[in-house]
Amino acid sequence: MILAITLYPLQVRLRRRLGNKDGRTATLIVLIALGIIIVPTYLLGVAMTESVEHAMSIVKDEGFHISPRADSVAGWPQVGQRLQDFWLQAATDMTGLMQKLAPQIKDVSRALLITAAGLGKGLLLFIFALIIAGIFLAYGEQSTRSAVQITSRLFSPEKGPRIAILCTGTIRAVAQGVVGIAFIQMLLIGVAFVVKGIPAAGLLALAVLLLGILQLPATLITVPVIIYVFATEGASVSGIIFSVYVFVAGLADNVLKPLLLGRGVDVPMPVVLIGALGGMVTGGVIGLFIGPVVLAVGYRLFWQWVEDQPHTTGPGDENQT
Repeated sequence: MILAITLYPLQVRLRRRLGNKDGRTATLIVLIALGIIIVPTYLLGVAMTESVEHAMSIVKDEGFHISPRADSVAGWPQVGQRLQDFWLQAATDMTGLMQKLAPQIKDVSRALLITAAGLGKGLLLFIFALIIAGIFLAYGEQSTRSAVQITSRLFSPEKGPRIAILCTGTIRAVAQGVVGIAFIQMLLIGVAFVVKGIPAAGLLALAVLLLGILQLPATLITVPVIIYVFATEGASVSGIIFSVYVFVAGLADNVLKPLLLGRGVDVPMPVVLIGALGGMVTGGVIGLFIGPVVLAVGYRLFWQWVEDQPHTTGPGDENQT
């Protein structure tokens, strides 16, 4: 439903150019959206797999060596001596250290597998929801009338249309201005990471998406990557072009937010942030998309209910009447 409400203005625009065929227009929108989602996700997944395979091949061929020089670490307060002992054991007896840390490594590996499975499940649910949204889009006018009838029955014939417009505007404002911008930034930055061959490009792109939904700057990811590129490749032409592009793409939200978030109903950013965090805790990746929208709609409905207080007459008013 969120996807359908967000995409319906596009449905109306394209429908005029496709002979006012709602079904054909909805099918075209769904196919384009699936392509936008599946192709970058596939590229990011392939890049992440290749990064892991490359790291494993390096460890297998060249081994994993750690320099035993850790004398300066011992001077660190509180944790210096423990960290030095751990460092020296890793440099001299890696096998023994791995056996010692086997339970922790097993737990971390299990958590990573569960996270990967959750991401795959979330992607499949998103694709399935997009197909269902296409059905809603094909019957957009009937769905609009049904929404007005339902809200009129729940509240009142006078408030029903206003409540339906309020919910629609809030959903579009948050979905376009928060989730949409984060997704656009993920595509812009993630594709550049893949083309450049940045290690773990898929995970970094996902981190950009999470930061965008949580209203944190993407430069927290792009700046360290730029530093890594200059440290490994030097000041090459391709490195400079990549760095400029990625840095600008990381700041694209400053341009897109006034354009997209301004359309609809304004919702305080703390509400969006709390919705994103709560949605992530309760619903995983899908919750990141649903949480901000649901909480924003609830926030607007609550204040609409507060503002629509019935007029009460006091004793003085009754005497006057």
